[in-house]
Amino acid sequence: MSVNYEQILEALWETVYMTGAAFGFSLLIGFPLGILLVVTRKGHLLESEPISKVLNVVINIFRSVPFIILMVAIIPLTRLIVGTSIGTAAAIVPLVFYAGPYIARLIENSLLEVDKGVIEAAQAMGASPMQIIFRFLIPEALSSLVLALTIAMVGLIGASAMAGAIGGGGLGDLAITYGYQRFDTLVMFITVAILVVLVQGVQSLGNVLSRTVRRS
Repeated sequence: MSVNYEQILEALWETVYMTGAAFGFSLLIGFPLGILLVVTRKGHLLESEPISKVLNVVINIFRSVPFIILMVAIIPLTRLIVGTSIGTAAAIVPLVFYAGPYIARLIENSLLEVDKGVIEAAQAMGASPMQIIFRFLIPEALSSLVLALTIAMVGLIGASAMAGAIGGGGLGDLAITYGYQRFDTLVMFITVAILVVLVQGVQSLGNVLSRTVRRS
């Protein structure tokens, strides 16, 4: 085996770090966008056709670009933000651009599942649009939102592995550098196994949290 366990642990930490950081920043972008996608729709709380159309076009553009191409396309922006296009910190930038619009769509779908009767009842009680969003719409969709964000996190784990193709660090970089390029099957097996465990762990945790929220 051409790689030691310290390198594996370091790669695992890099994957956890870049995935966690990217998820946090993506959530800050995607959650508000997802809410706006819903409330600016025709017949909804803050109906605005221009805003709705612009948001949909922008989000669809980013979602239509494959992640591996997106990473390369925004290298100048990545350099501008973090000062380099290689490494774990640099990989976070394209991960955010990839996951932000994806999370927005997931949030939109979850919020659209809420019964319109809930919104109509809140309006009948005199609640303002902001009160309806944060006191009725989001709480009603909370279980679905947890599952949606779980899906987003799983997607980010997979994307972080692809970041290794351009020296993004983490398990993907380890698999390519030591596994693929040096034909070390054991390294490939270990990295894939760790990624599978990570995905299973995140999905299981998300399922538990979703059930817990639903019960409450």
